[in-house]
Amino acid sequence: MTHDDVQAWLDRYVDAWKSYEPAAIGDLFSQGVEYRYHPWDEAVVGRDAVVRSWIEPDGVASSRDEPGTYDAAYRPYAVDGDRAVAVGQSDYFDEPGGSLRQRFHNVFLLAFDADGRCREFTELYMQAPGR
Repeated sequence: MTHDDVQAWLDRYVDAWKSYEPAAIGDLFSQGVEYRYHPWDEAVVGRDAVVRSWIEPDGVASSRDEPGTYDAAYRPYAVDGDRAVAVGQSDYFDEPGGSLRQRFHNVFLLAFDADGRCREFTELYMQAPGR
């Protein structure tokens, strides 16, 4: 994976989050992906399980965000072969076009397969103070 490959994957990740489109989510991940919402979590294993965890009301994700109430930007921090570390931020707004309610600083630990799909994903994040 190159820096540009990882950036393209991160951009598709944000697009998938904004759309909640199952095919867009699934296309990001390998069939046997291990996905952790927190480093201490038991992994969600498998592409279909990850898609369900994003879109189902009782999925692992805390809640489905309303369109226009969130945005994010991530960039590769380090890329070494099939592994990468990405950094960025996720913003949440009171309403579409509204005031910033929360900002999170994110770190993603990523490993990719030969097809450029993520096979290991671990998220670390911290809420910015004062929000």
